[in-house]
Amino acid sequence: MLDPADSDFARDPYPFYAGLRARGDASRVSLSNGSHAWLVTGYEQARAVLSDARFSNVPPRRAGRPKPDSPAERARAALAKHMLNADAPEHTRLRKLTTAAFSPRRVDALGPRIELLVKELLRDVGDRLAAGGPVDLVDTFAFPLPVLVIGEVLGVPEADRSALREWTYRVGSPADALPPGALEDAWSSLRRYFTELIADKRATPADDLFSSLVHEPGDDGEPPDWQPEELLAMAFLLLFAGYETTMNLLASATLLLLRHPEELTAAQADRIATRADRTNRTGPAGRRWDAVIEETLRHASPLEGTTWRRTTEAVTLPDGTVIPAESSVLVVLAAASRDPERYPDPDTFRPARYLPDRDGRAAPHLAFGHGPHYCLGARLARLEARVALPALFDALPGLRLATPLEELPYRPGLLVRGPRTLPVTLGEPAPRPR
Repeated sequence: MLDPADSDFARDPYPFYAGLRARGDASRVSLSNGSHAWLVTGYEQARAVLSDARFSNVPPRRAGRPKPDSPAERARAALAKHMLNADAPEHTRLRKLTTAAFSPRRVDALGPRIELLVKELLRDVGDRLAAGGPVDLVDTFAFPLPVLVIGEVLGVPEADRSALREWTYRVGSPADALPPGALEDAWSSLRRYFTELIADKRATPADDLFSSLVHEPGDDGEPPDWQPEELLAMAFLLLFAGYETTMNLLASATLLLLRHPEELTAAQADRIATRADRTNRTGPAGRRWDAVIEETLRHASPLEGTTWRRTTEAVTLPDGTVIPAESSVLVVLAAASRDPERYPDPDTFRPARYLPDRDGRAAPHLAFGHGPHYCLGARLARLEARVALPALFDALPGLRLATPLEELPYRPGLLVRGPRTLPVTLGEPAPRPR
């Protein structure tokens, strides 16, 4: 039986997934909430499922423990009506309403603002470290940076962001990992908050995404075509997806580089060479830093799994496995990106596999999904990492992990994955690359 709330599983789920992958294209698994689901853990199988219309994104009816009607349950149902839980043509319509906000031009224009936010946050982290004692890089850096960025993009007041983090943390976690009533309170609080925020944007629009979603006409000059409660659900999705992936990417990449100082040295040396080479067009981070980011996305996928799929008919997979109609299906992105059929030595952190001049460059990872529901915010997450990670290690030479690796707690659940805390301290700086 799979218990997503189990702390040992959360810390290292990969052996379990490897066992499932060895059994076939998909495996039926008993879950601790009393339900069953089919888990897809192979790379090619994951890509196939994510582009197959027979696997609907409209979630199956809630299985497991019955949920009585309540304000919290109605809030959960309302906020779940977003585009990740929709199929074409509804998904196409909803995605079109938000795509322009994440265009390459708009995302890249955020670079200078992200650089400024990174400097301010690292100044505070440096002061805390200088005062003695460990500092949690999740709370002080990996969380606040993407929250500040997506908060500015969306138009969420800074004073509200701490509460939003707590609520979204709860709804992304199994109920068994939370105190009684915490999950219900989070759903109700989120619905209430976004209802009030959208009302404010209707009354006093500003230069932000939520205001444009409410007011900006489409290509036909008509007002946005929002159905009742769709805007609430979109607000929740954009906030949750806008920081969770990047927060886990930054925390996981930092942890991996602390564990692999030789990779950090190589990335820093390449950045120095990139700055000196005026003909290099890879940008200020350098090719090695880009490879670190892509390998982190593969090796420590910030999204453990996709949203749930539902089979609209019986589906026979290439190995002969038959998934019955109306089955719950989960594509495990973290497992697919460690498939040994696609990645030699998949459990090893090796950024060089993503260097552009390497023969046989590694297959694209699935950290941002695949197919029609590919993550809209992928470019923004990469940009934040390309700015933040080099700056972190430049500003804080001698950074050291302050807790044994085996004691680091990880997010529970099957949706998002990353260390919940990352305590660090300062030691003697390593020699700088020349």
